[in-house]
Amino acid sequence: MRSSQLMQFPQAGEPILQALAQRWRLILLRGLIAIAFGGLALAWPGVTLLTLVLLYGAFAFADGAIAIVAAVSGGQSGSTWWLVLVGILGILAGIATFVVPGMTAVVLVLLIGAWAIAHGIVEIVAAIQLRKDIDNEWLLIVAGVLSVGFGVFVIAAPGAGALALIWAIAVYAIVFGALLVAFSLRLRKHQTA
Repeated sequence: MRSSQLMQFPQAGEPILQALAQRWRLILLRGLIAIAFGGLALAWPGVTLLTLVLLYGAFAFADGAIAIVAAVSGGQSGSTWWLVLVGILGILAGIATFVVPGMTAVVLVLLIGAWAIAHGIVEIVAAIQLRKDIDNEWLLIVAGVLSVGFGVFVIAAPGAGALALIWAIAVYAIVFGALLVAFSLRLRKHQTA
């Protein structure tokens, strides 16, 4: 697919499966960014809280921006609302993180937890909507359930140590990214010329 096709607005009535399949590379990119973020967090477990804040802010912002690009180029406005919502939440979380980098660990945990819960709920709803158009939508459901579970966990234990938080975030990002990569590869099979 040429980059000019990637940025084109879809035709009215374009089914969501076709729209997502045509832009499967963007979902793949989201997954790879999540895996890279998780790998960096595991490789440097002794990172300071400020570095964690900046890494998380960059991850949330990049994930949000890519989700919005996928929504704008991936289907009619009504069928990709969930990507727009996920994108806006990610960008807002990233901006908030950069504006107040010295926030306490508890506030960071609550921000990450709320973002993960909202992200997961939106993905579960989107997967339910996709069930008529694609087989194995369970990958997106599992990613959504993982996000909600992770969010509930970090909100329930906001006093967890910085090292434990880093490991939890890293594992979450890697598993979530791997699920998005698998989902994107399934979408690729539905891509039309």
